[in-house]
Amino acid sequence: MDPLIAFLLIVIGLLTGIPVAFAFLLGAVFLIWAGDYDPSFLLPYSVGQVSSIILLTIPLFILAGGLMQQGGIANRLIDIADTLLGRVKGGLGVVGVVGSGLFSAISGSTSATVSAIGTVLLPRLDRAGYPRGHSAALIANAGVLGILIPPSGLMIVYAWLGQVSVAAAFLATVGPGLVVMALLALVNILSLRSNPDIALSQPRAGRETATAFLRSSWNGLPALLMPVVILGGIYSGVMTPTEAAGVAVLYAIVIGFVVYREFTVRSFFDTVIGSAMRTGTIMIMLLGIAMLSRMFIMEDVPGTILSVLAEVSTNPLVILLMINAFMIIIGMLMDDTSAVLLTTPILLPVVTQFGVDPIHFAAIMGVNIGMGNVTPPTAPLLYLAGSINGARLEEMLVPTLRMIAFAWLPTLVLVTYVPSIALFLPRLLLGYPG
Repeated sequence: MDPLIAFLLIVIGLLTGIPVAFAFLLGAVFLIWAGDYDPSFLLPYSVGQVSSIILLTIPLFILAGGLMQQGGIANRLIDIADTLLGRVKGGLGVVGVVGSGLFSAISGSTSATVSAIGTVLLPRLDRAGYPRGHSAALIANAGVLGILIPPSGLMIVYAWLGQVSVAAAFLATVGPGLVVMALLALVNILSLRSNPDIALSQPRAGRETATAFLRSSWNGLPALLMPVVILGGIYSGVMTPTEAAGVAVLYAIVIGFVVYREFTVRSFFDTVIGSAMRTGTIMIMLLGIAMLSRMFIMEDVPGTILSVLAEVSTNPLVILLMINAFMIIIGMLMDDTSAVLLTTPILLPVVTQFGVDPIHFAAIMGVNIGMGNVTPPTAPLLYLAGSINGARLEEMLVPTLRMIAFAWLPTLVLVTYVPSIALFLPRLLLGYPG
């Protein structure tokens, strides 16, 4: 009963506006008090867990993402996509989806992706006659690719909690991310196919299109090379994820100051300070969850959940259906990092008992938590995109529900019940045995 009360305290704290880090610490302190645990045992263990070298990757990727957001990358990526898709009706919306996918492969952050791509593209979508609510909903949904396209900060947290390979967790969400990208682009085009207000780019001759594409690709080449350097370094074995994150920071500094010259000393230090503040919050959260996960295991919470689920069904397909329903609700109520921190220590031991591979579950969790980012009432990315172009929630709601129904839910079903979508790349590139 005590672990359930601790869980509810965390959820209530998050819903009532208590800072996220303190909500997790509140649950931990309650469980220490109620379970009469010895803090002198839990604190050294938790500090040791948080001192893991892999967690150094998180602040470095946060900083790299912030630097890329300020460094003029988004404009170059959008220009590349626009030269190819601008003449298609709804093509500028597809540019937003593709541009978000490309930027996600650089930033690893949902909010950075929405902010960078949305700031550049939403005014262009408005001028092209796109419905304001549709535009904001599309950019918000595409921004979720920051979770699914590596390097993903959320997958680093999952790998740390689940004691699995970061590289394998990165690769597990690539397939789902590509499926979501394709479905979002399709939903966007079909939604706007009969809209007479959509303006298209001026027609170009074939030679002009090729010239424009080559010019935009050349200008965007430094940005396009970044994921090649980072992910290529990780999967070739040349760099660990932590070393790759450090290289990403150095690369972002060079691009911002030397190549695109959009950095000022002031904006650089503002980005560093903002990244440090965000990192501090995350590390306090990780300290709290390290204590909680240890106590959850000692209280045999996974075993209790396993017994309850086994009374309903022992069929892994049914179990995954119930777990998906639970995670959808969690995703609707809290931010992505909180949801992963709260559910991974509890659910991962359960699903593995039913034969679900931990790397497969990384993809299932990524899609679930990603969908929660755009599902009211919380929907932080939806509100962020709306604040950029002034769209109201009622304007965004119908387009968002359409994208959830025809992009996110089909992807979730596919990823849940076709494990090879998640496991194909880890097996191919890493020889993963799962």
